[in-house]
Amino acid sequence: MDKHFSLPKDGGLIETSLPKDIVHGYEKIATEVFDTPTTASDAVSEIIIDAIKAAEAEGRVFKLGLTTGVTPVSLYKLLTSKYQEGRISFRNVEIYSIDEYYPSTAKEHQSRNYRLHKGLLDNIDIPASNVHIPDGTVPMDKVYEYCAEYDRLASGLDMLVMGIGDKGQVGFNEAGSTTKSRTRTVQLPYASRKRQARNFNGAIEDTPKSAITIGISTILSAKRIILMAWGEPKANAVQAIVEGEPDMNCPASLLQSHGNISIYVDETAGELLTRQVAPWMIGPCEWSPKYIRKAVVWLCQRLHKPILKLTQNDYLQNSLDELVEKYGPYDKINIEVFNDLQHTITGWPGGKPNADDATRPVSSSPYPKTVLVFSPHPDDDVISMGGTLIRLTHQGHDVHVAYETSGDLAVHDDVVLQHMDAAYQLGFGDRFDEVKAIIDTKKPGAPEPKELLAIKAAIRRSEARGACRSFGLKEQNVHFLNLPFYESGGVAKLPRTQADVDIIKALMQELKPQQIYMAGDLADPHGTHRVCTEAALEAIDQLREEGAGWLDECHVWLYRGAWMEWELGRVDMAVPLSPDEVIEKRHAIYHHLSQKDIVPFPGDDPREFWQRAEDRTSNTARLYDELGMAEYQAIEVFLRLF
Repeated sequence: MDKHFSLPKDGGLIETSLPKDIVHGYEKIATEVFDTPTTASDAVSEIIIDAIKAAEAEGRVFKLGLTTGVTPVSLYKLLTSKYQEGRISFRNVEIYSIDEYYPSTAKEHQSRNYRLHKGLLDNIDIPASNVHIPDGTVPMDKVYEYCAEYDRLASGLDMLVMGIGDKGQVGFNEAGSTTKSRTRTVQLPYASRKRQARNFNGAIEDTPKSAITIGISTILSAKRIILMAWGEPKANAVQAIVEGEPDMNCPASLLQSHGNISIYVDETAGELLTRQVAPWMIGPCEWSPKYIRKAVVWLCQRLHKPILKLTQNDYLQNSLDELVEKYGPYDKINIEVFNDLQHTITGWPGGKPNADDATRPVSSSPYPKTVLVFSPHPDDDVISMGGTLIRLTHQGHDVHVAYETSGDLAVHDDVVLQHMDAAYQLGFGDRFDEVKAIIDTKKPGAPEPKELLAIKAAIRRSEARGACRSFGLKEQNVHFLNLPFYESGGVAKLPRTQADVDIIKALMQELKPQQIYMAGDLADPHGTHRVCTEAALEAIDQLREEGAGWLDECHVWLYRGAWMEWELGRVDMAVPLSPDEVIEKRHAIYHHLSQKDIVPFPGDDPREFWQRAEDRTSNTARLYDELGMAEYQAIEVFLRLF
């Protein structure tokens, strides 16, 4: 169950022929890019192990600074595994945690103390006396002196390994931190508490208002610094840290001056770096048709020109001379890319029956097709591809929607009480006080009561069914999979297992679809999209091994959700929407009333999901228009995985 989804590669910088200093030429902090967080974490774990062994050979204790959160989870699993294999001992290591909520006790599950012990310290042979974690119970009148003493201990670490926040935070050093800051208590701003609330079941009122953190100056005193970042939510921060100017609004960028610092990222976290966005500015590239399109689209957007108005000088002045030399002349490239991009546009996402499909993204036969749309949460389908889903249904295909998780945690308690009150007013019984009593028993950070989650799941199911009814999807074609990994009762989910995969396999085998749509939206801040997609891809792999021949005629399409969109260089199918279809999609989203206004886990974007969806698709239509394509109200785009 360790299959890790990554986007397919199609061209790129040929790094093997380049010296490292050229590859890192645009980087103020040397950046190592890996396929997955696991492979990156493995490289970091080997660096840590080698450094510990070197210190041991010198007969000295190794001082290692660590952090908690989602980023180092895979690193700690690897260190634990390698300790259990006998590859490393931590008996001569001192570990320093860089921050802690204040006030906070070591027994609170959200505390850095608890999470560091559970994730690593309880699994290795480090002496308790060698563990240093800020004490969240220090009285207020003594905390200043305590921080000064902790700063003295944590200064001059041999190595400091940290994740970064979405806004470039390190530890609890938020925007405004300076290079002179030392270990101190900090007030957590509302935006930070809102992000941290995910660790407290979304309850910002239960999220601490302050913390203890080592400062930027303390961090800079470490002999070696390793930063880590995974996933698209970190891409903007990584770009600012690695290639931007030092800026107090992005605290990790203040570390650029350190003489021995590097950052380890996966491909999605590093996707905005110059070596990924415009590698032709660095060195020779492998040119595939899609990569040529990527370069031309980049050039158009850089110069604010449509494709067919690009000149040879435009190519030459923007480091694309290699492209012209190999595949020119320039006007031939323009026409080929224009046609290529134009052929992604189709009003028939299931294929147009009895039509010439030579240049269409989807074959005309068979018609109608059996279509299976996987939706991680009970609203991702209409938010991410609602217009296409509606069009597939109206064009007569046998469309099925499979909601992979219950989405119960995203229902606010007030919504539950409102439903209980409505049931009472309609004469279906008075359970308001009973449910209110269950809600009142909730404890911050603890799993939600199962009785309450069952009600919340029922609310999400009723909303999803209502949305599907709104555009005519058959009732029997709506499936609720309730994958077990999601049902932890808290924000931290259970591990994905074969039980999750078997549920998906059973539905696939029953339907034998010709088209499958699934989430490729790795920017999902809570990871559910990624887990669901990995489970579905694992199911397909297992079915292939078991001889499911129908998969030879099945194609998988990836959509993205309300956070980010596919770059046009990747797009394989673009489905234009009329103004009326945009409204119909909006009305389908409206059926998810529990997610309107007070959704507990919206991310940092203040817009409602219907607004995000419309802004995203109208922006995609604008980009197509600016490249010289026809002007549409909105466009939903997809990447074909296979």
